[in-house]
Amino acid sequence: MTSRPSLLAAVVAAGWLLIAGTAVAGDADAVTASNAWIRVLPGDLPAGAFVNFTNASDHAVALTGASSTRYGQAMLHRSSTEGGMGRMETVDKLEIPAHGSARLSPGAYHLMLMHAKPAVVPGDTVVLTLGFSDGSHKDVTFQARPANAL
Repeated sequence: MTSRPSLLAAVVAAGWLLIAGTAVAGDADAVTASNAWIRVLPGDLPAGAFVNFTNASDHAVALTGASSTRYGQAMLHRSSTEGGMGRMETVDKLEIPAHGSARLSPGAYHLMLMHAKPAVVPGDTVVLTLGFSDGSHKDVTFQARPANAL
């Protein structure tokens, strides 16, 4: 008899977790990614990943990073030019405004991908898992393009 209440408690607890997990959609669910591509450079040079985002939610969403089984490291960067000097810095997030859009593009915000394993070549597809500030994630397929791609 004592096992039945324990089983019921476990089922109720599991049901509550399921309800709690689905009650609030994550930020990743509100974001659509399009035109996702990677600029592949020769050898073991870092690659840049670019994508357009649209946020359908009523609040701003922040992209905070990425990971991939094909790359040892992925970092969110921003390129800029100040006083004629090119500069690149690591950033913590990219804000995607409510009912708005943002993009990762050459010469601006981008994902820096390092240590490909195995080498990524033009024509490959690579899945990047994008992370958002609420802890949600979205898998996006990126198309690898040659170094001269725009």
